[in-house]
Amino acid sequence: MSEKKSFETARETLKQLTLRKLAPTPVNYKAVYNEIAGIPALEHFPAQELRSIATSLQAKTPGQQRQKGLLESAIDRMNWDGVRAAFVAYAGFLPANTESAAALASPTGEASAALTPDFLAQMGRLIEYAQPALGVDDERFIAQSKQLITALKQPDIDITAVKLMLINYSHRLSFAAEDQAEIKGALLKLLHLVFENIGDLSLDEQWLKGQMDALKAASSPPLSLRRLDDVESLLKDAISKQKDAKQKASLAHTEMRQMLVAFIDRLAQISQSTGSFQAKMEESARLIENARSIDEIAPVLKDVVGATRTIAHETLATRDELQSMREQANSRQAEIAKLHQELDRISTQSRHDPLTGALNRRGLEEALEKEISTVRRKERPLSVGLLDIDNFKALNDALGHDMGDGALAHLAQVARECMRPQDTLARYGGEEFVILLPDTELENAIEAMTRLQRELTKRFFMAGTEKVLITFSAGVAQLNNEEPGMDAIRRADQAMYLAKRAGKNRVLGT
Repeated sequence: MSEKKSFETARETLKQLTLRKLAPTPVNYKAVYNEIAGIPALEHFPAQELRSIATSLQAKTPGQQRQKGLLESAIDRMNWDGVRAAFVAYAGFLPANTESAAALASPTGEASAALTPDFLAQMGRLIEYAQPALGVDDERFIAQSKQLITALKQPDIDITAVKLMLINYSHRLSFAAEDQAEIKGALLKLLHLVFENIGDLSLDEQWLKGQMDALKAASSPPLSLRRLDDVESLLKDAISKQKDAKQKASLAHTEMRQMLVAFIDRLAQISQSTGSFQAKMEESARLIENARSIDEIAPVLKDVVGATRTIAHETLATRDELQSMREQANSRQAEIAKLHQELDRISTQSRHDPLTGALNRRGLEEALEKEISTVRRKERPLSVGLLDIDNFKALNDALGHDMGDGALAHLAQVARECMRPQDTLARYGGEEFVILLPDTELENAIEAMTRLQRELTKRFFMAGTEKVLITFSAGVAQLNNEEPGMDAIRRADQAMYLAKRAGKNRVLGT
């Protein structure tokens, strides 16, 4: 039995709503549609109600502000685990009332028994290990940390005093963590300003602008050591090649200048020789006019023939020399053009992911901006697909990171072979990829992503001699009028998350 098209499922859904005498509400439509399409029923996520609760929450302390932000983010991603964690953490930042303060001052025997010296010592080590991430600028915080660590390591510890110290320390810790986050954000902003300034001042040096774009992309959150190492390796290779290319270009320009000087000198010599020859011809003409016999003309003609032969030899030598200079100039010009092409090629590498050859985040942003400008000018549709490899962590753990990298490269290669020339593939991060599909409406984009899924099931990834089936879950969104491109990608990301929850290895539109 052939698989039903989306529009057929939608038509059957409306028919069933009528037959079952159900009101055509979004909830009823979704339930019947999922039943017909064979999509498992998903737990209802009350996003609107949760946003209303999040809005009413107070955010008087940095800790409350942070957890409120995490809660709003989890609601946007429809992530129940994130919502639950944010609510639990938020409760920890509520101000203590009189009863809870009294409870701290008079701990029960059961609670006191749980706080063993080993447990408290472990807490001290945990705080000590976390210090490097919190900086060394706040002397008061450092002193408070040392005091707490020392107290936790005491054999005859005062539980009540340490609990009060922990409460005070947790408040101070929230401020220190917020300061470090703001410092990191401010430093990244300053770095971006520096990179943008260098790039703007280097409009004629596209290779340098490419490096600045790569550094901006590398210093954009989320940061990871592996990502920074990849970009560092790329930039080192690019810098080495650019240095060699710049030296060759400089040498070629120097040789061109030397040839130009030699050419001018040769022209001067030709001019001088021509002037002397002209003077000799005028003198010979005068002698011939004044000659009274053939005997007086013969020596003059001999001198004219000699001068003519000399100027002919000089002209021939000059022609050969200028021809040689022309060939050298053409060769140098071709070499300079080739070097500039190499520099431009190196520059484009800064916009591509070195592992898969797909565009990186920076390249994706540029491509997305270009596509949006085109589709809005020509009033054409643009769809974006976001795919995420299923169970990639398990694949990495089972086969190793090298094989994991090979799987990513395999997926990118299959995707490129299935895509149209006008489509764009970009690595969005980790095991996530984005495909831009211009001139494609939502239904056709879903079909294109589904075809890629089917093709991937036919093309096994070889991990040594073992065949590994790679699948992915994907979400697809069509760009709305006046919608920012990244908002469309975020909608596709939400649809991909629903595809994961619905059983993986499927494509959902939004």
